Amino acid sequence: MSSEKWENNEEIRIFREYLRIPTVHPDVDYTACVEFLKRQASSLDLPVEVVYPAVQTKPVVIIKWQGSQPELSSIVLNSHTDVVPVFREKWTHDPFAADIDEEGRIFARGTQDMKSVGTQYLGAIRLLKASGFQPKRTLFVTFVPDEEIGGQLGMAEFVKTDYYRKMNVGFSLDEGATSESDVHHLFYAERLRWGLKLKASGTSGHGSLLLPNTAGVKLNYVVNKLTEFRTSQVENLARDSSLSKGDVTTVNLTQLSGGVQSNVVPPLFEAVFDIRVAITVDVVAFEKQIRDWCEEAGGGIEIDFFQKEPYVAPTKLDNSNPYWLAVKAAIDELGLKVHPIVCPGATDSRFIREKGTPAIGFSPIINTTLRIHDHDEFLQADIYLNGIDVYKKIIRNLAEV
Repeated sequence: MSSEKWENNEEIRIFREYLRIPTVHPDVDYTACVEFLKRQASSLDLPVEVVYPAVQTKPVVIIKWQGSQPELSSIVLNSHTDVVPVFREKWTHDPFAADIDEEGRIFARGTQDMKSVGTQYLGAIRLLKASGFQPKRTLFVTFVPDEEIGGQLGMAEFVKTDYYRKMNVGFSLDEGATSESDVHHLFYAERLRWGLKLKASGTSGHGSLLLPNTAGVKLNYVVNKLTEFRTSQVENLARDSSLSKGDVTTVNLTQLSGGVQSNVVPPLFEAVFDIRVAITVDVVAFEKQIRDWCEEAGGGIEIDFFQKEPYVAPTKLDNSNPYWLAVKAAIDELGLKVHPIVCPGATDSRFIREKGTPAIGFSPIINTTLRIHDHDEFLQADIYLNGIDVYKKIIRNLAEV
């Protein structure tokens, strides 16, 4: 199919229009995005509301499809409207032009992560409405801001509002991941995000001396311990092929600071670590281990967990979860290959699960080069359109639970 034929497809047109709205960090202006989504709601003849759970610059857009039994708990179809920054000089296409080539590849920031999912939900609803389908459960299509910077002023605040409480959410569907094979990745849990800053204090003086208890020696001890732990996780992943990245704990040194010049031993060094804790880890014991290492180093190390997400139970993928059974029935009927895994990163589903509500992450993107947060992010037009059909079946099943 030539690019012209793809360009004339209505669903592709809507998707590309959405991609051209540069909701890119930092300092995102969501105004044009909100107006676009309002137009989409109008085209579906569905009511839309915009709420601001945190600040007036961070809108949550909610499109509602009322169910025939509104007293039942509802289904949330969630996506985020923001995208990560781009390095334009590294792209072969304008990252916000949504160019489409002869192979049907649409190039734009957000094609994979995750504007595709948001408009695929709407395309699926368009098909369902056209078929005369009436959902039993109310469907809420939510578009939230700031997921790419942690969601603290987006979904994290939205789930605390009276508006969300009145939605009576029973289940949420959100983003999954791009797969380079024919197997879909399905997220049922997420690792815990921990941010750790260590401030090591010690003896200062002339750089020619072997001073005792210096900040550098102390910090080096702890960094080595954390690096050894990191190596054990790499070895676990290599040794057990059944494990995925989300099944191990990652530790990465991301910032180092301290010192004034080469011949002065400074009184302070600081190090920052990004830690993603596997859901199988005893978090109390793990934190104690880190604190013990700091004491073994000689003390005088200030420990600051500037981010420490609590443990959140995974969504059950068994007969006790009727929503999972509905999703699985759709997957089986469509003949899809699916591999449930723990999300190695973080999505807004964690805030939903923290409320005790089951949530699954699933993006119908397969046989596609992984370009999430990378240059030349793209999505094939036929894969995008097929995803609408996949969501049509999944949404229908969920609405009938």
